[in-house]
Amino acid sequence: MSQQGDRPATTDDWWGRLYDESARDTGPAGTPDDTIDDRFDSAADTLGGGDDLPSTRTYGHAVDAIAVDDDEDDAGDDEDEGVGPASRPPAWWESPGGRPVTRTPAPAPESAPAPAPEPSVPTPAPVAPAPLTPRPRAPWEPPPAAFDPTDPAADPTPPPAPPPAAPRDPRAADPRPPAPAPLLPPPAPAPAARISHVGDSPPTYEPEPTALPAADAEELDQLVADTVLDGARYGTYTLRAASLRGDSARYRGEPRRDALLTARFGAGPGALVLVAVATGARATEGAHLSAADACRWIGGAVGRSHSRLAEDIRAGRRGDLKSGLHRLTDRTYGKLRARAAELGRDPEEYTASLRCLLLSADPDCRTRVFFGVGGGGLFRLRDGAWQDLEPLVPEPSAIRGAPVVGYGSVPTGAGAATEQTPDGDRLTMDLEITKAPGPLVEEPVPPPPEPFRFRASVVRPGDTLLLTSVGLAEPLRGVPALGDELAARWADGEPPGLATYLADVALRAKGYADDRTAVGVWEA
Repeated sequence: MSQQGDRPATTDDWWGRLYDESARDTGPAGTPDDTIDDRFDSAADTLGGGDDLPSTRTYGHAVDAIAVDDDEDDAGDDEDEGVGPASRPPAWWESPGGRPVTRTPAPAPESAPAPAPEPSVPTPAPVAPAPLTPRPRAPWEPPPAAFDPTDPAADPTPPPAPPPAAPRDPRAADPRPPAPAPLLPPPAPAPAARISHVGDSPPTYEPEPTALPAADAEELDQLVADTVLDGARYGTYTLRAASLRGDSARYRGEPRRDALLTARFGAGPGALVLVAVATGARATEGAHLSAADACRWIGGAVGRSHSRLAEDIRAGRRGDLKSGLHRLTDRTYGKLRARAAELGRDPEEYTASLRCLLLSADPDCRTRVFFGVGGGGLFRLRDGAWQDLEPLVPEPSAIRGAPVVGYGSVPTGAGAATEQTPDGDRLTMDLEITKAPGPLVEEPVPPPPEPFRFRASVVRPGDTLLLTSVGLAEPLRGVPALGDELAARWADGEPPGLATYLADVALRAKGYADDRTAVGVWEA
């Protein structure tokens, strides 16, 4: 039975030759060197004419079956020299590592003898190879150009890939436009360096304490600190108060002659804040004690009458306030004179100048009351300029009282008693009795005490009141640079902190070395 159908096979049939026992085996090789070329040669030998069949060359993983003429005489007639399989570089579809692509073998040359099959036995049609399936092109690869082997300028080699971009130096300029910078607030100006003194040269004394006052073991309660600092906030104002020993007292080891008292009486909107500043007499023993007594006694008098005083301030009763505070101040100085008598000293030695501020805690009340006796200063900083609010008082020599009716004097005038009737009759008999002499005054009458000072004013938002002792009032009036510097520091209207305020008050000027006490009130 024939495997090709029902036709009888002939003895010289190619099929018979294929399975002839004398033919060598075309099966798989028993050696590991079994390649596609070996199998192709085995099939060619079996069919005959194997020497004239096209040879195969393997390039990488792709099998190329392009015919190559081995005749040495025709080697020089090839116009496409250098593009053969053995000499040309692999094409883009033959890149190493790609999938094998099988190309259709070229037809055999005409001179090659082909086997002559029997006419009665048809030659089976060769099986067409699978169509070429190109590798999918990556998005970054250019499309393949048509290759014409006859074109001497054709170059099947794909253009070289561009070299990889070198890493960008981060220090190099970026060609891209810079991104817009975020909107940031302008930087705050650097704060100006604070100075410690004004004038062309620093003061003579050192700026820090050097010597402590002498102490008595039995009278330690009479010692006073070098510096006192206090503050508060009520209603619409902020209070800052500081008192510090002068440069000369620090150098000599003398106590601070200035005294400072800050006290609040009552609670709520009806509360009343008192700030008292006193300075003892210069070059007297116990001057710091008389200043402390003055502050303590005026504080007690105000505290006992704080309800009435707070009501008068909120109601704006200036007349009542002036007369009432004048009486309280007189009582304080009466106690100082009594204290001087107890100590066996003259009243002029045991005395002090006294200046006070009364501040209501009611947010709706902006009336500030000043009163006192003696030297010092009252200033107001408004719109960056200082104003001197010290109440004007007449000179002591201009104060003259009315004539006093002395003992033995005869009254005259409309109010005087008459000695006879309208008809001329005398009411009494003149007995010519000698009148007793008047009192003998051997010493001149002492000058009157310093006048009482009073001022009640309504402040505006942004104002700054400054109540000072003599030690700061004199340089403020005598050294304009000191006032300008403080005005520059406080021009923004914000109250400074306690430490900053102390540094501001301690701003020194040459020639002024007394104690300094200052009370600042910042209006919101």
